[in-house]
Amino acid sequence: METVATEPAAEERPGLRERKKQRTHDALLRAALELFTTQGYEATTVDEIAEAVDVSQRTFFRYFAGKEEAALAILEITQEQYLAAVRARPAHEAPLEALRNAVLEGWDAIGEAVAEVVPVELYLRAYGMIESTPALLAAHLRRSDEVAREIERIVAEREGLDVDTDPRPRVTVAVFGGVMRVTERRWALGGDLSMESMRALTAAHLDAVRPSLAEKWRTD
Repeated sequence: METVATEPAAEERPGLRERKKQRTHDALLRAALELFTTQGYEATTVDEIAEAVDVSQRTFFRYFAGKEEAALAILEITQEQYLAAVRARPAHEAPLEALRNAVLEGWDAIGEAVAEVVPVELYLRAYGMIESTPALLAAHLRRSDEVAREIERIVAEREGLDVDTDPRPRVTVAVFGGVMRVTERRWALGGDLSMESMRALTAAHLDAVRPSLAEKWRTD
């Protein structure tokens, strides 16, 4: 008698379970960012976020430790994308050049990673919201500092240096991080919260680094 193979039930298929979890995670993230950017971070409750997705508060806490983690989750996606882009830069590039190119040449890939989770327009609004919310900005800067330490290690490994004894990776990343922070702040406060505006401002500031450090500014 021929045996007919049957497809495993959905609950027995890890692939489907993981996709369902990812959909719930992304739906909660989108709902959180939409509420944060329309009615304010402090004014939004976890119950409201869960209700918007038609899940329980308990389900929300399976995915996020709290509102802060939900608010910053989309930025972590871009940070992970950037770290991967830095690791992938050609070995012949100077450190600062590699950091610059990882941003500008990886711009589309970073945007695509964001768009897989939330609309880019919502991501940009959330970025501006984080900049204007002191508690979230402080948490974002702490996380950015952790990312900077990782970039220092990547740069040191690329150059065959000991990050604990050679100051150059730390100095390079500090310069780069400072430029990016100025760019973020000017973009968030500039009125044009578009991806094109962010990229143009990032390129202009990064391209100004080398001549700003190496040349005299006075013309008399």
